[in-house]
Amino acid sequence: MFTTVTLSSRGKPQTVVVGQFKGENLDKVSAGVDPGQWAAWVASKADATGDVGKIVSTYCPDGPERVVVVGLGARESFKPGVLRAAAAALGRFCASAKLTRIGVSLEGALGSLEDVDIADCGRQFGEGLGLISWYYDGLRGKATPDADRGELSVRADDKVFAAGIEDGLVYAAGSNLARSLSQTPPNIATPEFIAHECQKLADETGMECNVIEGEALHEERLTGIFTVGQASENEPCLVRLAYTPEGEYFGKGEGPDAKPVVLVGKTMTYDSGGLSIKVGGGMKGMKRDKDGGCGVIGAMHAIATVVKPPFPVVALLSCAENAISDEAYRPDDVITFRNGVTVEVTNTDAEGRLVLADALCWACELEKPRCIIDMATLTGGVVVALGSAYAGIWCDDNDLRETLEAAGESTGERVWRLPHDQQYKDMMKSPIADIVNSAPVREAHPIQGAAFLSYFCDEKIPWAHIDIAGTHATDKDKGPFIAGPTGFGARLVAEAVRRMGETNDA
Repeated sequence: MFTTVTLSSRGKPQTVVVGQFKGENLDKVSAGVDPGQWAAWVASKADATGDVGKIVSTYCPDGPERVVVVGLGARESFKPGVLRAAAAALGRFCASAKLTRIGVSLEGALGSLEDVDIADCGRQFGEGLGLISWYYDGLRGKATPDADRGELSVRADDKVFAAGIEDGLVYAAGSNLARSLSQTPPNIATPEFIAHECQKLADETGMECNVIEGEALHEERLTGIFTVGQASENEPCLVRLAYTPEGEYFGKGEGPDAKPVVLVGKTMTYDSGGLSIKVGGGMKGMKRDKDGGCGVIGAMHAIATVVKPPFPVVALLSCAENAISDEAYRPDDVITFRNGVTVEVTNTDAEGRLVLADALCWACELEKPRCIIDMATLTGGVVVALGSAYAGIWCDDNDLRETLEAAGESTGERVWRLPHDQQYKDMMKSPIADIVNSAPVREAHPIQGAAFLSYFCDEKIPWAHIDIAGTHATDKDKGPFIAGPTGFGARLVAEAVRRMGETNDA
């Protein structure tokens, strides 16, 4: 694939790309992109089906060196998100054909549609190209030949579409940052490493980064983080990464002093299960137990770079490694949290909710947020319930939930609501403390996790819990992703924050 994808306004493209709807010939504008009508000719062939991502191309004796026709699917079912998949297919084709300069001319196809947001179309197209360009080769050694990766320059004459592409590339960069962090192995990606990467991002974007670690964890009563992390030589920490707006902002109470949106990410850099050790092959891949936090970091990249809402956004990353030693916490231990809730440990492999509880307490008490969104690879049960098509969401605030659902439909990182109810909260009751960290029954397993977390949230503050255990990685190439991490949540949350900023009703 490519090392980078950049938007350019200069130079003559090697290749011109047009769009084709399923079962249709090219529109007049698209057919006229080359003097010899070669685009129209190749689009009339039997293999030019117009299915989403279907690519046909031909060389031109005049005009551009080549024209490429990319399928956009059926006209009647077109949505801007189609362009993410179409762009991914185009990116794969360009890489295999070693094309480095393309001109995108979709205004003919898109202009024939009604009520289509051209800027959104451009963003989806940019996301597809950006996501397909991700790679992780930094740890390959002398036994692996160097990959032949080029750079792709993209030009679009439609200024609105081009601006959308630029935003989409930034959204994709946030997801790709999350993917790279996810892919980094646990002997490198320790809690300290995550804190360092957050500080680096803060330096690059003008955000503020603070790390609470060591004795400060005890002073701040961040009991879950230091308890879960105490068995590891890699010390735990809470990272606070904050975006603050600048300049003049609309709406009463907006600007730097407004209530922030708070993003919370489970960032378990490795999860052995602790003394309730994972068995068989259960430990393989547990470097990805940090992917909730990785998605939050990716979202903060996009928020500080392109979204720039008129209110602050604070990310809280609960970073720890769940290891095994004589310092490890045990089943039967009882932990008292910052808000006074006591928890009986019944399973040390249900550690993610313990570290999230600290961040939720901190958010409610110290940040005074307008809303809280947490993301975590929390339960295998959500994979059983929803597979990899949707992440599970628990949210009783209709405005916040609808914003996240709409953002998910836009970015393709979709969420599906699962229930909150007092009956599930009662499942978590302990015979000796307030609650247990894992109920003795497996029924409603993903809901148990959300029920546990609800004990650490102020009921007056809108809160959404998103369980990404089924969506944070893929085991095969699909759409704009290759096998590996997906960076799920980075674009979803960034887009949700963007929508909050536009409506000013977060």
